[in-house]
Amino acid sequence: MNEDPQDLATPSPAKVNARWGQERRLAFIDFRLRWEGRINRSDLTDFFGISVPQASLDISRYMEFAPQNLQYDRSARVYLATPEFRPLHAGTQPERYLNELLAESEGTLEPEASFIGWHPSTAGVPRPGRTVAANTLVALLKAMRQGTGLKVAYQSMSRPTPSSRTISPHAFAYDGFRWHVRAFCHSREDFRDFVLGRILEVHGTEPVGVPASEDAAWNTILTLVIAPNPNLSPGGQRAIELDYGMNNGEFELKCRQALLFYTLKRLGLNHRSEVQPEVQQIVLKNQADLAPYLAPTSESN
Repeated sequence: MNEDPQDLATPSPAKVNARWGQERRLAFIDFRLRWEGRINRSDLTDFFGISVPQASLDISRYMEFAPQNLQYDRSARVYLATPEFRPLHAGTQPERYLNELLAESEGTLEPEASFIGWHPSTAGVPRPGRTVAANTLVALLKAMRQGTGLKVAYQSMSRPTPSSRTISPHAFAYDGFRWHVRAFCHSREDFRDFVLGRILEVHGTEPVGVPASEDAAWNTILTLVIAPNPNLSPGGQRAIELDYGMNNGEFELKCRQALLFYTLKRLGLNHRSEVQPEVQQIVLKNQADLAPYLAPTSESN
C-alpha cells in the first residue's frame, strides 16, 4: 500500500513512495532517539526487515541532516541522543507518542504498527465496548463513496421497535464514547446523527437525498474559548492552565456545530445548575456567542 511520506524539517532526499522507504526509516530514527534516547542498526533491521548495510546507510543519512542529534557510544555500541537533540520529523511529537501508547494498551493498535520500542506500564480508563456490525460499516462506506442513499432498520430511543429509515450518509463522528454516522434523513428532511450500533439492518440502496454541502451544521466550524473556573483558588486556576496548555488564561477549541452538544457534554460544560468548581474545573467564556448553536443534538432519538 502506498502513502505520501512525511516531510523532514531539513531539505530531504528524493521522495520514496514505498511504505518502508528511507523517509519513513529516517522518521523512525528521529522518533526512537527522542523518546528512547538511543538507536542502533538492529532496531531498523528488526522493524523494517532491511539489511544491516541498509540500516547503516539510513543512520548515516540521518546524521547528514542532524549531526548534533546523536553520538556513537563505542562501549555500548549504540547511537545515543545528545543534549542538543532537536526533532527533525513533524510526527515526533508527545501527542503521537502518548496516543500510540494508549492505543497499544487498549489493543486497537498492533505493536508492529507503532515506532515505540520499549513500553512503560500504561493503562486507560475502561469504557464499555460499542458494537458495530461489519456489514453495516461496509454499506455506509460504499454509500458515501458512491453518493447513494440507504434504506436501514434503525432502533431509536423514542420507539419500542425498529423503524425503516432512508438515509444519505456523508460523514462519521465520534463523541468520545460511540460512533455516529452523519446523514440526511429522508423522512424528517433534516441532517441528523445516527448511532452506528442502532442500525440493525441495511435493506438496500436508494436515490441520494440532499447533498452533504447543504449540511450547514456539519460545515460550520465554531470556536470555543475555554478558561479555568474563576471560583477555583489561584493555585487551582494555574494548575488548570497548565493541564490544558493555556495562554493568557484561556485556549481555543475548534468544533463542528453538529458536534457542539457532544463536545460540551464531554468537557462537562453542559450542566444547567451550579456545580462545584472542583468538579467543573473549566468554563466556556464565550457561551453567549455560542448560544444560538446550543440547540439539542439532532441525533435520532
